[in-house]
Amino acid sequence: MWMKMSHFSCEDEALLQSMLRQLLQSVKEKITGAPSVECAEEILLHLEETDENFHNYEFVKYLRQYICSTLGSVIEEETEKCTSAQNQGEGSGYDTLVQHVTKKTQESKEYREMMHSLKNVMMVVVESLINKFEEDQMRNKEMHRKTKKEQHSAYYTDNCSDSDSSFNQSYTFMNQEQLQLLVERLDPAQPKEVRQEAMQTLCSAPPSDVLNCESWSNLRKHLTMSLSDPDSTFSDRILRFYAKTFSSSPLNMTREVYTSLAKHLELYFLSGENCVPTISDGIDITNPEIIRLLKKVRLLNEYQREVPSFWIRHPEKYMEEIVESTLLLLSVKRDQRHLVSPKLLDPVYFLALLDIKAVWFKKWMHANYSRTVVLRLLEKKYKSLINASVQQCVYYFESCESAVDATSRVNVLPQQYRSNNQKTFYSGQELQYIYFVHSLCLLGRLLIYKQGRNLFPVQLENRKDFISLTDLLVLFIRFIYCSPTCPKITLTVHTGNYSPAILVTEVLQILCDRTECATECLYSNTVIDALLHPIHNLLNGTEIYINCPETSLIHIADILARIAAVEDGLSLVLYGGNMSSAKKDSLTAGHTIVQFTKKLLDENVSVLSGTEMLPALKGAFIFVCRQMYGTCEGLQVLTPYGLHKSIADAWKKASSLSERIPTPVPGADSISSGNQESQNIMVWEETLLDDLLNFAATPKGLLLLQNTGALNECVTFMFSRFSKKRQVSGCERFSYGVMVTQMAATSPGAVALQRSGFIKALITELWAVLECGRDDLRVTHPSSTPVDPIDRSCQKSFLALVNLLSYPAIYELIGDQEIPNKPEYSLREVPTNVIDVIDRLIILNSEAKIHSLFNYEQSHIFGLRLLSVLCCDLDTLLLLESQYKVSQVLLNAQKENVIETSEGPGNFIIDGISVETNHILVRINLTGGPAERILPQRVLNKGTDPYPWPMFSSYPLPRCYLSEAPKKADFRQDSDLNKLLASLKNPEKQPVWIENCRRQFCKIMKAKPDVISGTILAELIEKFVLHLSENPSECYFSTEEYEADDANVKNESLSSVQQLGIKMTVRYGKYLNLLKDGAENDLCLVLMHCDKFLKQQQTSVQSSLRCLQEGYAGYDWFASSVFLIMSGEREKTLTFLQQFSSLLISAFLWLRRLHVSVHLPIDTAESGIHPIYFCSAHYIEMLLKAELPLVFSAFHMSGFTPSQLLHPSTKEEFKTDTACYKLLGLCSRGTLFLRVGIYTGLSSRTTVTMVNNIFYSIYQPRSVSFLNAYIKLGFSAC
Repeated sequence: MWMKMSHFSCEDEALLQSMLRQLLQSVKEKITGAPSVECAEEILLHLEETDENFHNYEFVKYLRQYICSTLGSVIEEETEKCTSAQNQGEGSGYDTLVQHVTKKTQESKEYREMMHSLKNVMMVVVESLINKFEEDQMRNKEMHRKTKKEQHSAYYTDNCSDSDSSFNQSYTFMNQEQLQLLVERLDPAQPKEVRQEAMQTLCSAPPSDVLNCESWSNLRKHLTMSLSDPDSTFSDRILRFYAKTFSSSPLNMTREVYTSLAKHLELYFLSGENCVPTISDGIDITNPEIIRLLKKVRLLNEYQREVPSFWIRHPEKYMEEIVESTLLLLSVKRDQRHLVSPKLLDPVYFLALLDIKAVWFKKWMHANYSRTVVLRLLEKKYKSLINASVQQCVYYFESCESAVDATSRVNVLPQQYRSNNQKTFYSGQELQYIYFVHSLCLLGRLLIYKQGRNLFPVQLENRKDFISLTDLLVLFIRFIYCSPTCPKITLTVHTGNYSPAILVTEVLQILCDRTECATECLYSNTVIDALLHPIHNLLNGTEIYINCPETSLIHIADILARIAAVEDGLSLVLYGGNMSSAKKDSLTAGHTIVQFTKKLLDENVSVLSGTEMLPALKGAFIFVCRQMYGTCEGLQVLTPYGLHKSIADAWKKASSLSERIPTPVPGADSISSGNQESQNIMVWEETLLDDLLNFAATPKGLLLLQNTGALNECVTFMFSRFSKKRQVSGCERFSYGVMVTQMAATSPGAVALQRSGFIKALITELWAVLECGRDDLRVTHPSSTPVDPIDRSCQKSFLALVNLLSYPAIYELIGDQEIPNKPEYSLREVPTNVIDVIDRLIILNSEAKIHSLFNYEQSHIFGLRLLSVLCCDLDTLLLLESQYKVSQVLLNAQKENVIETSEGPGNFIIDGISVETNHILVRINLTGGPAERILPQRVLNKGTDPYPWPMFSSYPLPRCYLSEAPKKADFRQDSDLNKLLASLKNPEKQPVWIENCRRQFCKIMKAKPDVISGTILAELIEKFVLHLSENPSECYFSTEEYEADDANVKNESLSSVQQLGIKMTVRYGKYLNLLKDGAENDLCLVLMHCDKFLKQQQTSVQSSLRCLQEGYAGYDWFASSVFLIMSGEREKTLTFLQQFSSLLISAFLWLRRLHVSVHLPIDTAESGIHPIYFCSAHYIEMLLKAELPLVFSAFHMSGFTPSQLLHPSTKEEFKTDTACYKLLGLCSRGTLFLRVGIYTGLSSRTTVTMVNNIFYSIYQPRSVSFLNAYIKLGFSAC
């Protein structure tokens, strides 16, 4: 299509002219609206950005083709040069390539020749177009003279003479003399015909020229006065000129037009000559006078909506003029001399009729730039506007109350707002309602901002008392359940719905979503009581006057849920705002809500029974409760009501109904009522499952969920939502990570996750990232080799596996299962369970496994890192060692990693795998804290000796990894210690002695923790437990007498896990110089006696869980710790354990103590969830949230739970001093930081500080009694 410039013919010129004319015609509207030539040029320069059809214009296509043909070879040549330079390492990215090629092309000879040729041709084409344009203009002038024989044609003789552009064809340009003459002809004293002709001329003149003329001030006065002209045609032309000015002129010009129009309307309403309708008369929009008035107000309102988008680019005084003129107009109150005369309509009624939801005010309040000015003027000059809005809301509410008829229904909402029929008349009642909606939206927007809230309290006319902010919110809330009759339809809010309940709910929702607004406006008992008012009446059986009670209650539930979803709001709902002052005999909002929810589930509310919206109402209030029972403190309040049972019963009922739904038949009517009903049942069933699932957010809630029997179904439902990447709820910002972690910390939860397919999906995703790479990643160049042990792409999967694989989960998923160890593995064979992960990533003991991996080193290091984390749980370490001989596999791998020389085995090959393996071997072989073992680093150093740590392929370990054995402390004389020792030797009366010992011990531990240790601690806990066990009130468990006769346990046998645990304990005890030879046999006898002694207190359970099939699944770390404390004395250990087993604290420190115990309810014993999880961990999470909310939030955001730290800590505090502190009711802060550091990735110093702060705040002396009370309460509840 393109033609060569060197052979440019007449036909080519004509073709180019047509192309250019097409382009100009397409952008004609944009150019003619430009106020100046510079603006028109700017529009053309940015046409590609603003015109979506830019690349479809023939002229643009021609230019593109011409450029490609002329410069294509140059661009390709420069691109090849840059690409070759990049391949040699000289380039640095795509952007640099584009910049370089562009620069070189513009500097080329071809580019200069092309621009020169193109400029010459286009000059010829444009000149021809201009000549044709002038000819057309002259022809048009002649025709115009022939058809118009009137005087005003003289104003067109200088057409386009002052224009620098040929595009503004719709404008008539005039000089200052002509404009001055025009102003004189528009004087109201001139004849009507002259003024009309002048007005017609003014409308065709550019607004920028008119506004900039020297006579503009006089012209503005004339136009303002002429707006009241009885001739509607004349005033319409003025409004048309105003509209053109608003659309095409800058703010410094349009503000004067706007203020003049606002001033005209102000005078119009203040004048007694104009016939302003009264409220009782209503508004007939077919009345010509009303039409003219509405046109003016509509033009004003349209400008109000548009001006905020650009007034920030102009001085603030311009904006302030517009705002003040508007507020002045809306504050107009006509002075009515006769008190009995009907009230005239104010300007705000007409504005509300055109902008019922006060969109103009919303836009003005959006930006701080304009909001500051608006609020300042409202506070200083125009507070009456706020008073009037509040007054209107009060008036409407009073009219609602007075309109209650014999059927106890409110009938205030006008009929036309329930239909879509076009109206021509608005009655006074309808106008009052329109003004009410406008006032409600305006006040709702005002309350969002602090300066707006500071405008309250306000005082209304004829009222002595003030209306405070709380009073206004209570008034709003009462609109929800004292609103007009509305159809029972779906609650989807749409723009045409002006129901007071929906409008108020929208306002309250916005306030709830803003923390500062909610704190100042909603978090008060008065507001909560107002929300609960209809609920109290329904619970008490009091007659209520509510239209659409289901809809109103759903709105109330939505607001309550949003309040309870925030920490401060939840505290208000649960405790009335002050936990310490909450009275036991007074029910807070939380109690009221859960009681009402149970009545709804039981369908025990007569007013609501049998309604179609009852399931939606139930779901709304369950969702409110869900915000409470999804937290530890909320569940504590709701547990006595048994809400989980009620929801489970409702789910079972819905599930049975859904099973009866017939299978859809092809071709059947899919819109039938039967299908709709079945659809509703299925939705209701899923809603209840979702509600049950959220009990799993807390440890105790998980036990309650397990007791309902719906755990498997809930996990399956969760997995289906998780697979679709759906949000937990509208009030929950994070995914299901916390729930998955809580479930994985228990045996039944892990089994449910396995059955649902969650674990399979997780491992499949891991394999795809680790071995196959992401499918959605566009492969433009090979991926870089990972330099970190856990690549960034695998971190999410790694953390998910770590959170999932607690010891209860590990035991259920791999217990008593062998590794496949196949002779051959296909490259397409993807792991689907934990056994496969261990087989393919950790225990790589064959060539087949190694060759089956695409990324052998990266994948194996991933598996070794995972193993390192798993082995932090000593039970998991013993299980893996007993089943798979992990340490021997790793030693063999190290042995194969030795360089073979002619002289024999040489040095170890140092690489990522051997370094990681060396670290794990040291970690799993040595027990203790950082002061008792030295772990090798996992990174290589710079220099000649990159890895100074010695590697090994057989035991024992090199001595460099062992710290020096602890020396016996040289006790100095200490007064506090002497007092403690004296109290041990001379025990007094039991209660006083126990309290004195505890006080003295805590004093020493806080001031001088290193002074007391060893035998003193052993003696202290021995006598302490003895005195407690002699007090019947302290003996929570009744135990039978047991004689520790070795002959009774000769036939007992220990599992392989227990045997490995005994070896680890004895090895550690000898390292501490606590045990002697023969201690292994004594410890075996202690464990067998304990096993037999505790079996006497066990009950038989029926469960498919592996942990309940035989004996206790793990190793008895507590009994082993006591054995170490007693320095290996078997008799003292057994005596202490028997005494200790009668105390309540044994249930929480001695995990073996309550395994399928008769002291537990049968359903709890069969659940497989230990009390230390659903009781101790539950309350520790609650205390952590109260004491350190930021730390708790960090846990929650990461998907990791504090309860996961507590369970391993009971066996990982494998030190004699630490065990003593535990037995005295204190918690160690020792090696917990190891696990926290692994999970959070924090530095050791930061982690130690964090954990110290956590547990010191929980277990400091002032909190011990509080914690004990919680423990007793929780255990009695279970």
